[in-house]
Amino acid sequence: GHMRTITHILDKATSKTLVLFDELGAGTDPQEGAALAIAILDALAAKDSHVIATTHYPELKLYGYNRPETTNASMEFDVESLEPTYHLLIGIPGRSNAFEIARRLGLDETIITSAKQLMDKDSQALNNMVTDLESRRQQLVNDADETAHLLAESEALHHELNQAYQALQDEREKLLKQAKHKANQLISEAEEKAEAVIEELKEKQRQLEETQVKEHELIDARSQLKALHHAEDAQLAKNKVLQKAKAKKQLHPGDEVNVLTYGQRGTLIRKRGDEWEVQLGVLKMSLPESELELIASQATPQPTMTQVSRTRSQGVKTDCDIRGMRYEEAMHEVESYLDQALLAGYPSVTIIHGKGTGALRQGIQKLLQNHRHVAKFEYAPASAGGNGATIVYFK
Repeated sequence: GHMRTITHILDKATSKTLVLFDELGAGTDPQEGAALAIAILDALAAKDSHVIATTHYPELKLYGYNRPETTNASMEFDVESLEPTYHLLIGIPGRSNAFEIARRLGLDETIITSAKQLMDKDSQALNNMVTDLESRRQQLVNDADETAHLLAESEALHHELNQAYQALQDEREKLLKQAKHKANQLISEAEEKAEAVIEELKEKQRQLEETQVKEHELIDARSQLKALHHAEDAQLAKNKVLQKAKAKKQLHPGDEVNVLTYGQRGTLIRKRGDEWEVQLGVLKMSLPESELELIASQATPQPTMTQVSRTRSQGVKTDCDIRGMRYEEAMHEVESYLDQALLAGYPSVTIIHGKGTGALRQGIQKLLQNHRHVAKFEYAPASAGGNGATIVYFK
């Protein structure tokens, strides 16, 4: 009857058929029954039918393990309590557990040992495989539980860290805002102090410019001092004899005169008020008439040869050291020094500006290039400072 039913199923089965077998191949020799069961399952697999079969044959357990699209399954059994757990284990074939049950029920151990020796090697290997799979499965279950526990802890820790990070970010933003506010206050205070210092420096600079004595002012002062020695001339102005003598010495543009203050010879250009503009070599100066002495015309004038003697000033050095000065201060110092050197009659002078960043050197060179009384300039020899000093030659 069992085989007649199986034959009918094989005739009617299609790809839409679900076939249920309970102990497929039972009721005959185990080896023949197992072989027959495998052949039946292959025939249904060829028709793409869906099959669920229960069996105790170890050969079918191997069949489910080796064949593609075939999966073993079993119901878990607790050997300790000798009770089923009703847990379906997918991928793990079941085992009879006969030896363990017999041992639990008190069967003599020698009988159990003898029974194990009577089993063929394939069956023992299969049982060992199943035992190992169950052990691994249990380990996987335990590992999964541990992993789930660790995952839960990790998620909780991650949540706490997120909260702490957000709190830290909020505190950081707060501190940054406070720091920026404080920095802005300090910058504002510093800017106010800087503006005050700048205004103070500007005021001092204005005071210095107001009190600084120019070269022409010194000349005027010398002229005034010189005039004090001749104050008595004003008292004698009414003397007609003196007036007549002075009329003979009346100055005219083009006259050669001797500048009493400097002991130099010059030529009158034009009169402006009470002063005369005098050409002293390469310089033009405005001097009071009291400082000028008319030079009598020579019998044999030599218009092509004009010689101006210069008296060197003992107060003017032949070099000017501007190292350490600010740029504007240095430029002003050099301009004033060049005027003094020209007035002193030096043919050349040395300006010591140092090497440094080169800003002073470049500024001095630019100033000298535009100076109308400078013939040429060059760096000092290496033994005299090299490019840290510039020698200036006047025209």
